Amino acid sequence: MRVLIVDDHRIVASGCRALFGDDPDIVILEACDAESGERAFVDEHPDVCVLDINLPTVSGFELARRILARDGAARIIMFSMNDDPIFAARAIEVGAKGYVSKTGDPCDLMEAVREVGKGGTYLPPALARSIAFAGPAFARSPLSKLTSREMEILRLLSAGKNLSEIAWLIHSSYKTVANTSSIMRQKLGVRTSAELVLLAIKSGMA
Repeated sequence: MRVLIVDDHRIVASGCRALFGDDPDIVILEACDAESGERAFVDEHPDVCVLDINLPTVSGFELARRILARDGAARIIMFSMNDDPIFAARAIEVGAKGYVSKTGDPCDLMEAVREVGKGGTYLPPALARSIAFAGPAFARSPLSKLTSREMEILRLLSAGKNLSEIAWLIHSSYKTVANTSSIMRQKLGVRTSAELVLLAIKSGMA
């Protein structure tokens, strides 16, 4: 099984190699950002893609969209420092077959790769319980009001990108990004982009 790891931290990629080092049936491929990850997907045709959400340019959510636009059957696992169930829920909505927290047990990633590689789905049991029983707490979180594309734009705003840069990065029009930013402000009850950025920081997106 060929597994593409897209993560900008070399120590994570090294850890993944070590994790699967004793399994001769798994070959690890690496990329460090969304652009090189997309190229690697096209060139290498991996069986499973493990995508970090917080990549340097566009996020793993956006990369997942690009990969699935190329191949709707692509098997994707989202990998993140954030164990907020909202991120897992959005990953599933985008089309990921699994979600693993970097703060969890390394065995979770091994199990996710094997399960998704067989055509299945995977969520660590603790995270699955969090999603199932989040209830009112989930609804109260500001991020629960946002789609994955809105979360992407919010993350890029918090990284200091202007609307034109965001439009270029996510392959969209300036008008669409500006309209989405306005919709987000309405949803979240804030008036300015600066307030949006502050909310992103408080929510752990920046």
